[in-house]
Amino acid sequence: MPVSRKSKARSKVRVGIVNVTGYAGVELARLLHNHPGVELASVTGRAEAGKRLAQVFPHLADIDLTITAELDGVELAFSALPHKTSAEAVAGLLQKGVRVIDISADFRLRDVEEYQRWYEVKHPCPELVAEAVYGLPELFKKDIARARIIANPGCYSTSAILGLAPAVKANLINGEIIIDSKSGVSGSGRTLSLSAHYSEVNESVSAYSVTGHRHMPEIVQAFRDLNSRIPVRLTFIPHLIPMTRGILSTCYASLLSSKLHHDSSDQQNVTEIYREFYRDAPFVRIVDAPPATKHAAGSNMCLIYPRVDDRTDRLIVFSVLDNLVKGAAGQAIQNMNIMLGFPETQGLEALALYP
Repeated sequence: MPVSRKSKARSKVRVGIVNVTGYAGVELARLLHNHPGVELASVTGRAEAGKRLAQVFPHLADIDLTITAELDGVELAFSALPHKTSAEAVAGLLQKGVRVIDISADFRLRDVEEYQRWYEVKHPCPELVAEAVYGLPELFKKDIARARIIANPGCYSTSAILGLAPAVKANLINGEIIIDSKSGVSGSGRTLSLSAHYSEVNESVSAYSVTGHRHMPEIVQAFRDLNSRIPVRLTFIPHLIPMTRGILSTCYASLLSSKLHHDSSDQQNVTEIYREFYRDAPFVRIVDAPPATKHAAGSNMCLIYPRVDDRTDRLIVFSVLDNLVKGAAGQAIQNMNIMLGFPETQGLEALALYP
């Protein structure tokens, strides 16, 4: 007997987005709309509450939803609120039995005091921090599957951690690490600011947070989880470049002399270590030449090119991703797929946009 469209819709998992009006939130809506396993049932946005989603974002005209003040009738929620505000919303959703993927930084750092130092706010829900699982599927898939709270990683953190994780795990490098990252302007969010103004950003490249970016302790935490024997000393400098999407991280670390043969086999060995590490990771690809941000734009892929510099015995790794997809909304959906028992790639199979 054929199944009606109505009964099919009811069989889907009802999900919602808290703060659909930010860049991460609107990207979530776009990606979730065509996901075969879920129904985007509710979206919120404080300033735009009461408006149709299509009024605020005309490209989402096919999504027949009104933006509300609170989520209603969902089983899983994505919180795309700013830090501190997000933790408060997460706590309320958990009390209602809703599983949550938090895109803010509120649950990424396990040390509450460190979180408060870097984000300069008192954590509103410190009792929930220990329960949260860091949502980098390539490293923590088993824990993600069982979690009630997922701390979706930062965009810079994702590119940097994925770029160096195989080398850290295999004990190939010492702890002196330099990461130079360049991001498109959408990483600054949708709120108006002078630093993201067209006239300030266009035809210019600038470094920022040079005394310490908030994603730095997140990166260090992940490296220590991978290999506590490496005394990590990280220099991390982000840059803003005049494009909308994308992150390119160039990671530098000295290779341990005991791991080197000082011939062409060094490059072959490192490449093989990377390919083996990510053998079962559908959204990480080890490539044969330095990747460009356009090669990942619009997709959930992270493209990585590890290179051994035999003149300096240094490992140089190039890592690129779309900061709004693998760096935010796409990774959140990848986490959702794991939590709900869907195929990890479901709803995320789109190829990159090029050119």
